[in-house]
Amino acid sequence: MTEFLRSILAFVVVLGVLVFFHELGHYLAARARGVVVEAFSVGFGPALLSWKAKSGTVWKISALPLGGYVKMQGWGQEDNGEPMLPGSFGAASLGSRAMIVAAGPFANLILAFALFCGLFLFAGQVQVAPILSKISAGSPAALGGLLPGDKILTANGKHIQYFEDLQQIIVSHPAAELNVSFSRNGVVQSKTLLTGKKQSGGPAIGFLGVEGDQEMLQRYTVPGAVAAAGTETWNVTAATLNGLWNLVWHHTGAQDLGGPLRIAQLSGQVAALGVASLVSFIAMLSVNLGLVNLIPIPILDGGHLLFYAGEAIYGKPIPRRAQEIGLRFGFALLLSLFAFTTFNDLTQLGALHWVAHL
Repeated sequence: MTEFLRSILAFVVVLGVLVFFHELGHYLAARARGVVVEAFSVGFGPALLSWKAKSGTVWKISALPLGGYVKMQGWGQEDNGEPMLPGSFGAASLGSRAMIVAAGPFANLILAFALFCGLFLFAGQVQVAPILSKISAGSPAALGGLLPGDKILTANGKHIQYFEDLQQIIVSHPAAELNVSFSRNGVVQSKTLLTGKKQSGGPAIGFLGVEGDQEMLQRYTVPGAVAAAGTETWNVTAATLNGLWNLVWHHTGAQDLGGPLRIAQLSGQVAALGVASLVSFIAMLSVNLGLVNLIPIPILDGGHLLFYAGEAIYGKPIPRRAQEIGLRFGFALLLSLFAFTTFNDLTQLGALHWVAHL
């Protein structure tokens, strides 16, 4: 029961932070471009708590914590041909409207960078040392003569600081020669290894059959934390985009997609590990939320940006009927995705097996 309550509470906190900053991006951009914001809500449904700011915006915390919204004056007015009031979204220029819509996803990327900065500055960054802890029998590493305890120093002439550095080089060199230098019992040695090759629907990747589990804590100064946060945000962004690419073009990774139930479960597990782990989890989810919202599917921010791109090219708004069809398609697609991820979540949690057993 305690674990369940922790998962629910952590899920509300995680989602609340992500949604708040996403909508804050829309809000700040709208105010900067002179658009009146009528309401700012974290959550949907009836308001549990609300207050009206001097600007006229009604701020709300609503009952259903599965999203949020910023209600701008005249939202959708640019499509219906009605007179546009000053300060309305429809009266804003095309560039201003695009900037307001794009500000939400970019706010999530900025949030991730800021969280990584604070985390690395005050708690440090946990890294895995480039020391081999396990080597699979019959693997390229075993055949090449590597042993547990070897500390990798260089690979193909590149300095190896962390185990992740070694992984990146191995993955990008399938079935290729890999020149490594390593330290064994204080003696530096060199070997030329032949990496293996794996392919499961996507592009081929290399492997050696090695594992590393010796963690080390890297401390940073302020400039170092900023640089490390930028690198980490970029790495998470690249990994997310790579996952989306493989999902769309190579149809791999669909079984790993998770929805609200999986996020709630992981939120509880991560929260049990401490504040630093929870902050890191929120940062990674923030990158995912920002990038997913930029996908050009109608109903997402990326879909609106797609409509604005069409307006910029053709010199007039996309016909309202075409936008309505696009929004219906986008809604159906997201609903299908929600159903699919929920099915995945229930499968992972064992619920379907339990029902089948009954």
